Amino acid sequence: MNIIVVLPKIEDARGIRSILMKNGFPVYAVCSTGAQALNHLRDLNDGIVICGYKMTDMLYIELHECLPPGFDMLLLASQTVLHDCLDNDIMCLAMPLKVHDLVNTVDMMWQAAARRRRLAKAKPKVRRPEEEALIREAKEVLMARNNMTEQEAYRYLQKCSMDSSTNLVETAQMVLTMMR
Repeated sequence: MNIIVVLPKIEDARGIRSILMKNGFPVYAVCSTGAQALNHLRDLNDGIVICGYKMTDMLYIELHECLPPGFDMLLLASQTVLHDCLDNDIMCLAMPLKVHDLVNTVDMMWQAAARRRRLAKAKPKVRRPEEEALIREAKEVLMARNNMTEQEAYRYLQKCSMDSSTNLVETAQMVLTMMR
């Protein structure tokens, strides 16, 4: 996971980066425009974008609309501006900023993102219909040739897959190639 800091004054962005890095957070990039931030986002899968209300080329809401899935936004702005973003999924911190609040908020966002990643990994993989058909065909061949039940054939494919460090679809393909 990565952090990108986008503030109109590059020295302010560097100050935020310094605080975050001192507290163990990796900062991928520091920039002063939304376009620069979006350019950096293309290289990343997930992370946190910390920005001000107005960059030199766009407002925070325009940047938020362009964020790819997997990215959260932390808006640093005055209390009056923060009232505008209460109805969306943007985390907000009022200026003037307290270091403790910044670190705790980024930590909370970091942990929430890590939790989402763990949950996504735990979801069973959805296979395409042709992959399911390949596995089903391999099971049928094993059942016919080796007098196995469907559950035994599936377990056999799973074990071969783990032993050979290949995925189940590749293993089914190898079984079909060898037994045809």
